[in-house]
Amino acid sequence: MSSQTLERAKGAVEPPALRAIPLLANDVPPLTQDKLRVALVGTFAPRKCGIATFTTDIFEQLGEHQPEVDIDVYALDRRGSTIYYDRASYVVDVDDAASLARAATKINESGADCAWIQHEFGIFGSDDGEAVRDFVDRIAVPLVFTFHTVLTEPSPRQRDIIEYLITRASRIMVMSEHGRELLVERYGASPGLVQVIAHGAPDRPFGRQTEFKKALGLDGRDVLMTFGLLGPGKGLECMMEAMPAIIARHPSVIYRIIGATHPDLVAREGEAYRARLQALARTLGVETHIDWEDRFLDCSELLDQLEACDVYVTPYPNLQQSTSGTLSYAVALGKAVVSTPYVHARELLADGAGVIVEPNSSTALAAAVIDLLDDRSRLLEVQRQAYQKGRETIWPQFAQGSAALLRSAIRPPEQTTRSADTPSLSAVFAMSDSTGMLQHAIGIVPDRRHGYCLDDNARALMLMNIAPMPDDDRAARSMIFASFLQDAWNPDEQLFRNFMHFDRSWRENTGSEDSNGRALWALGQTAERAPSDDLRWWAQRWFNETAPALLELSAPRAKAFAMLGAAAVLRAVGSHAVAERLLDEGGDLLSCLIEGSRRPDWAWFEAMLGYDNPRLSQALIEAGMLRGRREWVTVGIETLEWIAGRQSAGGQYFRPVGSETFGHDHALLPFDQQPLEAQAAIEASASAFAATGDPTWIGHAEMAYRWFFGGNDRGVVLADLHSGRCRDGVTPRGANENCGAESILAFHLAHHNLARLLEARLDRRLQAPLDYRSTHSIAKPTARSVAMMHSSTRLFGGELRRSH
Repeated sequence: MSSQTLERAKGAVEPPALRAIPLLANDVPPLTQDKLRVALVGTFAPRKCGIATFTTDIFEQLGEHQPEVDIDVYALDRRGSTIYYDRASYVVDVDDAASLARAATKINESGADCAWIQHEFGIFGSDDGEAVRDFVDRIAVPLVFTFHTVLTEPSPRQRDIIEYLITRASRIMVMSEHGRELLVERYGASPGLVQVIAHGAPDRPFGRQTEFKKALGLDGRDVLMTFGLLGPGKGLECMMEAMPAIIARHPSVIYRIIGATHPDLVAREGEAYRARLQALARTLGVETHIDWEDRFLDCSELLDQLEACDVYVTPYPNLQQSTSGTLSYAVALGKAVVSTPYVHARELLADGAGVIVEPNSSTALAAAVIDLLDDRSRLLEVQRQAYQKGRETIWPQFAQGSAALLRSAIRPPEQTTRSADTPSLSAVFAMSDSTGMLQHAIGIVPDRRHGYCLDDNARALMLMNIAPMPDDDRAARSMIFASFLQDAWNPDEQLFRNFMHFDRSWRENTGSEDSNGRALWALGQTAERAPSDDLRWWAQRWFNETAPALLELSAPRAKAFAMLGAAAVLRAVGSHAVAERLLDEGGDLLSCLIEGSRRPDWAWFEAMLGYDNPRLSQALIEAGMLRGRREWVTVGIETLEWIAGRQSAGGQYFRPVGSETFGHDHALLPFDQQPLEAQAAIEASASAFAATGDPTWIGHAEMAYRWFFGGNDRGVVLADLHSGRCRDGVTPRGANENCGAESILAFHLAHHNLARLLEARLDRRLQAPLDYRSTHSIAKPTARSVAMMHSSTRLFGGELRRSH
């Protein structure tokens, strides 16, 4: 398999989209975008923390103000928690990697359009919540992050986590312009990726202090207030030290501290911190002017308490704090705010909506409060300006902005442009010269530095055998690719070489087993399907020479590739001892592998998935059909159904095994997705259809083909029929802009083999299928997918135009 480096540079300019002319046409209208399903991930009520309150607000407020958004809650919690989450779809134990993995799988299988993840370093377990990296790697749907903390001076690990999440994000939400600037300038996020949406807040009438003071027994008092979970770092000690001066000037003042002690702090030291604050109040002689409300209030009661306030105080010493829900609430209710200049306060209190004071200064706090209470007209004006500012952040506005952000992140409807033209071979020829087909490209331009490889030239020869073109062109091009294979054979080593420099010097004496198996496959396919008698003779001659040495191939994929070549030879000549031996030994090997690896949830040949997975099943099916081994066909169909089910996004579109999966036991990661996987799914489905006559396999093949034209997790169009180009794959952020040989050839081979499959069905040019009916089923297509299958099959089979 030729390597394909997928560019992930942060801030990289997106390439222009390839012109999309999809093959599969239909008269079904695009999927509606009225409904939106979101997997919401974060801490959640009844857990008591600021992120939980915010996540719960999202759930409730979007439900009220954007009812077309359906939300599934994935509540984050810790091992041993006894909290019951009655509104959560799934409770995630952040201390358990398996629980995080199961949550990702549930999100992928739920039909969610995107996942909205609340990020704070402390909520994803220990080590700065590094477990979030593996979690997001497993999620296929577009990711939207809310970064609740964007640090100016992160630790190396914290920076690494944020930068990694940026590479996976489809959109990022922050609640301050400062946070956005930090992400762009210090963390390298693309400016278009990050959007500011202010923290939401309730919408209540202005100026009702008198009635709410009366309800709380605070008639005639000047009420100062701070609310939120109690803990160090809130600056309450500094405000306590300001109280003697304030009381001396305004004896009726009372400072209300509303909220329970943070549960993590209680777990560590009980109520020792609250006791220290109360002791400080007694020392300062202000204890009768402090009102403690030591409990976690529900939102309605909290707002009632807040309405009784005249001046809201946030004396936080941490000036990096980019978000404060308590501040947003106070401003939206029209409270005059006195605050230190942390990030959120500087932005929200600009233009007279509050008073900013220097941090860690009880003198400054006292002066600001006294000035407001001395001048009641100014106090009222600041309250009015705060209330006006709050109209920008009330929940209906927040819900509207959030829904728009989520919609901007999701995959667009699959394109349904009507066309059945064969893709142009221009891209294949542009990547080729008199030596062969170059491996890689930068964008659409061939990159000579990487030279050539046997893998791609073998595929190119296979394409020349089946692509429609003038005979003279076919002969000239086929000679180039056939000559490459011929020169790749090293008779001294009795193996093919793989990689060649641009100057035609070989980089190695022997290539990988997989490249050798693929070369034998290309020879067999050429012996069967080349239009030229001379080329078929040449291919049979080289198959005869090389196949005996390649009987020793042991890697499963190499063996499968060689088996597919052997199957082609047997179809061409009817009898061939070495080809028969390749099928018999390969069939036995694959049968042994599945018996050794199978378990209830893992019906596969290996403990890990790699590239070109369906080829293992395809080889077993074809071997079984040609050698009369019904049990091989049965196992081939069962395993193909298993892998097909895992390469389907709920039956809606194709989701191939991503290259990040390779090397991970019993894992399936969705990125990076490569065209080779769609081609393999189509060709293996054709073999399954030939064996069973089950039209479900045609539906699966068509779904895999639509992957090239936007039927994928990011809705990106990879292939262009006009030029014949194909992008190198789907990354978490969209399409890889490069158009390398492997991708271009995979697209072309997928097209022509799907055409052959559909024409075979319509013309009923099939072998008699074995008496086999599977008891398993792959993911069933949706009603819309079925309609697409019928209309596209009719067009593809009956009206296919051959481009010459």
